[in-house]
Amino acid sequence: MAVEYLLQQFARAPVPGQVKTRMQPHLSEDEACDLHRELVSWCCARLLEADRGPVELWVAGDTADALFQRCIEQGVTAVYPQCGADLGDRMLQALRSGLTRADNVILVGSDCPALNAAYLAQAAAALKQSELVLGPAEDGGFVLIGASAIDARLFDGVEWGSAEVLATVAGNLEALGIPWSKLPTLPDIDRPEDLPLWDAVRSLRI
Repeated sequence: MAVEYLLQQFARAPVPGQVKTRMQPHLSEDEACDLHRELVSWCCARLLEADRGPVELWVAGDTADALFQRCIEQGVTAVYPQCGADLGDRMLQALRSGLTRADNVILVGSDCPALNAAYLAQAAAALKQSELVLGPAEDGGFVLIGASAIDARLFDGVEWGSAEVLATVAGNLEALGIPWSKLPTLPDIDRPEDLPLWDAVRSLRI
């Protein structure tokens, strides 16, 4: 029997030089990788403590990395490999898979430490009114996407990594006639100037 909500977290395997590259040279490759590990663990913990439903990890790279094994020990139900030609394709595959196990799927990245139980509750509530919900990021992308159904054309024409990601997806939703909701905008931790925010958020939990 399908659960009401399923939470999915996208993450990359922690390989120095391949994660948090926009933090370099402010951080060394190893320091940037350590930051990535911290953020993955942080976001995973927030999803688990929200107690909104089962939590899955969808990983680009080595799914057997010790980082993800620790997440399983903390309560993550499964770790799956990301599949697809680009980010949009990988998200579509994950969402479609999740919707075979749940009525609603909420997918997040691993770069937004401001994600918390209250924000996830807003997303869950929005999915009772709309087929799709987006949580905007300050850089023009999004930190969360939730869906009760998914259309393969949702990500048509999206230039991933640009400041127009959210605007393009919103335009596609309007063109497809899909009812959707928008959550408050949150910041990502992507660049050196974002590090003070990460320090501030982390200090509140210490």
